[in-house]
Amino acid sequence: MNKNPVNGMRDISINEMNLRIFLLSELKDTYKKFGFNEIRTPICESISNLISNEGWENEKLIFKIQKRGEKLKKVLSNNEVKEEDLVDMGLRYDLTLPLCRYYANNKKDLPMPFKSLQCDYVYRADRPQLGRYREFMQCDIDIIGESSNLAEIDLILATSTFLKKIGFDKYKFYYEINDRKILKAIQNKIGFSDSEFQNICIIQDKYDKIGIQGVKEELLNSNFDNDLVLKYLDLLNDVNKMSLEELKKLLHDNIDVNVIENLLDIIEITKEFNIDVKFNPNLVRGMGYYTDTIYEIKTDNFNSSIGGGGRYNDLIKKYLNESIPAIGISIGFERIVNILLNDNYKIPDIEKELYCVENTLDRNSKLKVFKNAMKERDNNKIINIIKNSKNKRFQREGFEKLGYNKFLDC
Repeated sequence: MNKNPVNGMRDISINEMNLRIFLLSELKDTYKKFGFNEIRTPICESISNLISNEGWENEKLIFKIQKRGEKLKKVLSNNEVKEEDLVDMGLRYDLTLPLCRYYANNKKDLPMPFKSLQCDYVYRADRPQLGRYREFMQCDIDIIGESSNLAEIDLILATSTFLKKIGFDKYKFYYEINDRKILKAIQNKIGFSDSEFQNICIIQDKYDKIGIQGVKEELLNSNFDNDLVLKYLDLLNDVNKMSLEELKKLLHDNIDVNVIENLLDIIEITKEFNIDVKFNPNLVRGMGYYTDTIYEIKTDNFNSSIGGGGRYNDLIKKYLNESIPAIGISIGFERIVNILLNDNYKIPDIEKELYCVENTLDRNSKLKVFKNAMKERDNNKIINIIKNSKNKRFQREGFEKLGYNKFLDC
């Protein structure tokens, strides 16, 4: 038997698990105070739901599940077998698509707007590397049915409240925000067509990894007009130095000015709560289902973002054939856990006491120990009852590493 976890997945230590449990508890407690309701969806989805054929990056990383039993035998009996004949399900690669299916299936029983909270594992057949796993926790909050920027502001306030609650404000986190309609307006102003928008965004989303020169080379090597590419990159550079008011004047013929006013509202209102939200015209976010506002949570202390999301106003339409506004944000739970572990983060003290029982204890004495332990547990203490080993010092050192700070010989 192989004692190691499957490649790209991992066992979690006791101390890390304690931190994860604490963070999830604080996160759920915070989000529920904002009116979010926790749901759960299956880890498997119909393969037809997971594959859109629209070039979404995560679709390349789907763990596909082979048909089983008689269905598989029937397929294998054919002379020519294609992959799509063998597969009927896949592991979810995010929580957004399952939420949309859930909403479409339960709409009549849900309030409008519906505020959803999901914390669960997702799976991507990615190349494993440090800090990147094939199984990882996502923590999403979403609002379905609210078209105004009340939703964006609510999501930013909720995530900021959680991050401040766990002390993450020491890293001076901030938000970068953009709107895909602004990206499309800039491209249209240069002369790109709407049909080219998605492919340009997929390349532009690699900016953080390959830099502006890498984006330029990929765009020039693709089937885009070279002159338009150069003009587009020059204009993006100019826009990067503009205020939103200046941008409104530049794009007034290409965009509804309310799109830019919407961003100004979000930035100015959240500023009143000491939250730093910055406009970034280079922000794209790679998922093809984003339609309007997009944002990421960043800190200058770390290279990668620690959260992000946006509006996906057309995704539920794939299930219900009606357009319903929807928006969400996901905290980078795994990244936050790693940052806090590396920083020796201390979970707020809960008294943890070890009752060390001698093997010779009689029944009445044991009963007394258990009664006392149950009483202390009612007082919110963690009481662990163990039998003394021969090497008490070594035994207790092991429990000290788990945060036990008091030892009682019984």
